[in-house]
Amino acid sequence: MVEKLRSEADVDLSAADFSDEIEIRTLADLARLAGVSAGTVSRALAGKSLVNVETRERIQALARKHGFRPNQMASKLRSRRTGVIGVVIPLGHDKRQHISDPFFLTLLGALADELTESGYDLMLSRAIPDDSSDWLERMTGSGMVDGVIVVGQSDQFANIERVAAHYRPMVVWGQYRPGQIHCAVGTDNFAGGKRATEKLIESGARRIAFLGGTAGVEIAKRFEGTMAAAKAAGLTVTHLPVHMAPEQLAEEVSAALGYGSGIEFDGIVAGSDLIAMAALRVLFENGHRVPDEVQVIGFDDLPIAAQTFPPLSTIRQEIQEGARLMVEKLKARINGDACESAIMKPTLVIRESTR
Repeated sequence: MVEKLRSEADVDLSAADFSDEIEIRTLADLARLAGVSAGTVSRALAGKSLVNVETRERIQALARKHGFRPNQMASKLRSRRTGVIGVVIPLGHDKRQHISDPFFLTLLGALADELTESGYDLMLSRAIPDDSSDWLERMTGSGMVDGVIVVGQSDQFANIERVAAHYRPMVVWGQYRPGQIHCAVGTDNFAGGKRATEKLIESGARRIAFLGGTAGVEIAKRFEGTMAAAKAAGLTVTHLPVHMAPEQLAEEVSAALGYGSGIEFDGIVAGSDLIAMAALRVLFENGHRVPDEVQVIGFDDLPIAAQTFPPLSTIRQEIQEGARLMVEKLKARINGDACESAIMKPTLVIRESTR
């Protein structure tokens, strides 16, 4: 038996490491081998500073030597935490849209980095509400997650509000409406759409089209901003709805722009960078010079926006910062703290698709 002349935190473990044959299955087994309490072993394996450095390193070395890993699931059950955050993308307004959409991939990558650095795993789900209104309750009530991040409000604002009334650890990427219950992080979409249109008008555009479906809250606000800027300049805007499904987008944009009967526009505000990229392709394939004949501006400033031909002018959403804010606010809500929605200022990025 190891004589306890010092505290468990200061015990010299060299005498305890006396056998390669001992089978270590539990914290208690490792504690007996180390000559300390199970609590000290638990704290040492967790890297807690309550255990001095030498003792902590010796316990960790013993655990590695004997291939011992603590039962993380049991630990999480005791703390009533799963260590998992649910991330759900609702596609009620455009069921043909994919998670492989470049915007989703960019935001999901940023969220995954932030969650991992905060010690969480991520469980991803794409929800197509159809006739069911309980898609969010299935996630929040599953018992499998500590909190939920909703990427986009789609046409599901009312459902999100209903769940937020009784489920607190949830943060949503999307549009903020005064008085709403759920915590949202997103861009001022109205201001972004307005600034994009003002740029086109400043550069001489007079026949402006807005490309994008407005069933989703965010793009609807971008369209409202476009309309406001045009009205202030005494102009009108033609709305050309298109879906976001990438395999059909170019074809829909071509039809929306009226090819076969000649283009009528000298400025295009796109509801997203993906739509703007499709417009650039259609214009090029039909012999129109951008920006000399038609100016095009997108919304998002995805990494690929600078690689188009010509490079795309756009409205930047601060996606990395948005991901950081969502995780920060979700952690606060998981801990029972209050937090407010955050509205980020959009930034005009001028490249070569506008004059």
